[in-house]
Amino acid sequence: MKIITSGLLDEVTDRAVKSPRLRMNYNFHASLDSKTQRLLNALEPGTVLPIHRHQNTDETYLLLRGSLQIQFYNDSKELIDSSILNPAEGKYGINIPAGQWHTLNVLESGTIIFEVKDGPYQPLEDENILYIDINK
Repeated sequence: MKIITSGLLDEVTDRAVKSPRLRMNYNFHASLDSKTQRLLNALEPGTVLPIHRHQNTDETYLLLRGSLQIQFYNDSKELIDSSILNPAEGKYGINIPAGQWHTLNVLESGTIIFEVKDGPYQPLEDENILYIDINK
């Protein structure tokens, strides 16, 4: 049994702040082969997550603290929607359907999501990353 406390959130946030990637996972699943991936994901402003999709699983975020913006894209690399999650505004989470291109921008230091998706863990392959030329 593991209780999610403010102390645990602080610990994972501290590790994210010290990480070159400005993010850190705390896994609740036993292994990367688990059928369900359940984890805390501590995210700091400036972390870079590519626009990506998960072809075979929905992905659900519940925001435990902080705030973030989620952006959605179509196959033509066009931004089609954007949502801000912030518990202070009554916006606690989102379910992202399988196959939906998305990324997020962290708006507040100390942001942590509880993330759930089907396993086993599969690293992103090029076909599931949307590359956009920002110099256009």
